[in-house]
Amino acid sequence: MSRDDDPEHFTPSRWRAWFVLGVFAVFGVALVWRAVYLQVFDVQFLTHQGDIRQVRTVKIPAHRGAIVDRNGRPLALSAPTESVWAVPSAVLKAPEKIGPLAAQLGLSASELRRDLERHKGRQFLYLKRQLSPYDAHQVMAIDAPGIFLQREYKRYYPAGEAAAQLVGLSNIDGKGQSGLELARNDFLSGSPGKRKVIKDGLGRVVDDVNEFKAPQPGHDLKLTIDLRLQYLAYRNIKEAVISHQAKDGVVVMLDPNTGQLLAVASYPSFNPNDRSTIDPGDMRMRAATDVMEPGSTAKAIVLSGALDSGLYDTSSIIHTHGWFMVNGFTVQDELNYGDENFAKILQKSSNVGAAHVGLKMGPKNVWQNFRDFGFGETTGSGFPGERFGVLRDYYTWGEIETATASYGYGFAVTPLQLTRAYGAIADRGKLRSLRLILGQGANMHPPPQQAIKPSTAATMRQLLRGVISPEGTAERAKVPGYTVAGKTGTVRKMGDDGYNHERHRALFVGMAPADNPQLVTLVVVDSPTKGSYYGGTVAAPVFSDIMSSALRILHVPPDNPGVLTAAAESSTVGG
Repeated sequence: MSRDDDPEHFTPSRWRAWFVLGVFAVFGVALVWRAVYLQVFDVQFLTHQGDIRQVRTVKIPAHRGAIVDRNGRPLALSAPTESVWAVPSAVLKAPEKIGPLAAQLGLSASELRRDLERHKGRQFLYLKRQLSPYDAHQVMAIDAPGIFLQREYKRYYPAGEAAAQLVGLSNIDGKGQSGLELARNDFLSGSPGKRKVIKDGLGRVVDDVNEFKAPQPGHDLKLTIDLRLQYLAYRNIKEAVISHQAKDGVVVMLDPNTGQLLAVASYPSFNPNDRSTIDPGDMRMRAATDVMEPGSTAKAIVLSGALDSGLYDTSSIIHTHGWFMVNGFTVQDELNYGDENFAKILQKSSNVGAAHVGLKMGPKNVWQNFRDFGFGETTGSGFPGERFGVLRDYYTWGEIETATASYGYGFAVTPLQLTRAYGAIADRGKLRSLRLILGQGANMHPPPQQAIKPSTAATMRQLLRGVISPEGTAERAKVPGYTVAGKTGTVRKMGDDGYNHERHRALFVGMAPADNPQLVTLVVVDSPTKGSYYGGTVAAPVFSDIMSSALRILHVPPDNPGVLTAAAESSTVGG
């Protein structure tokens, strides 16, 4: 026997060979045991592994709820569409189908081929989203391999640009992106369903598994808006902005007895049904997101507080002399109106008169009066992005700040806040939260707060009627057949170097019928450059046109039937 055959004399190389053979033997036994175990003892494992490679969960989209106005007229609707998707590798196996397929999808053949090549390792690729059922049928008629349809919903906005900023937009996947579409996205969206299916290697459904969850459609959202008034407001503010070559404009219409917003319109707007034309700057709802100094419209708020506190009464006389100095700062009127009572301060829109009243009230009382009318807080509308305005604490005010705040400078409000404040004067002094949504989906609203006494509110409405008289700043706000109470504002706008004498904002806010108001309407025209820039000549006529139609649409009985002619044209300038 040779030395090599003697087991006591194994060389190191032979020991390594036996070790490797042993490892392979153990590994082979383990594989055999695993195969036997899976085939005999654990059949469910292999079944599951096969299923997850073939069984797929298909998402079933839920129908997004509609948005409608208070009378059920549609503002946003979802219609069924078909989206075309592909398994790229399958389509590439039939190159002769790529040309016809591209033509039907509105693509170039080279563009489609590049897209398929780039994603050929994927099992799912959208080729075209949200086609009409007819167009989708034409695509499937090409009979290209690896091409499939998926049901989706496309959002349509029947009111177009008239309500676009208010209603907002949803994206191609049905998620709210702006406006009430965003604010109430969860309420509108519902819950998607699902079903399990078996697909082959090309992505085709070959069988249904007996598991199905039905989609839960979203809820319909009913707004307080009246689409008839929304169209009316939008048409008139659009005409005003264009004719005066202004920057933009806003109209807010309110039912003061409920706090319900009946129209919120702004121009420029956008067409939500043609997204290629949208300017992002036009998407914001200016009534909620833009702040402005209210100018002379604030005088009615200050005088309301002065009367309500008993500091003044309607017979109190203010000696104005046309101007006066406050710590080196000049407060002045366009003319010397002499001795003024409250009616004349409002009628002539006297800065001097309002400043004297505010200084006697003191900074704390003027500030608190603004707070009582809702300045410095949101209105409760629930609109996304609504701003608080700007109202600095009164302890930072000196005499100059108190005087200027009394005629509407040094603080800022949103159009919604200003409309709400005048709503309190219209509704017996009650400051109500504003409402945009009716019924299910509406926010909870606190009870109204008493901003001023009912008797003070009635007195203010009577005083504000004088603004619409021939002696006032807003004769052109007259509404045939109705008494009107309201106030003009002509605000110098702040620039980089202080207040600009060439840039103004024209405002009018009023109510009708004056003794029992059913509507409060605010009109704002920003930076008119053609013709006049006064609130009484730019904003007041827009108010008159809107209210003349709106009161008839709502069947509000005339309270001044002796005056049924059109509001007289006047060159009277506004305050």
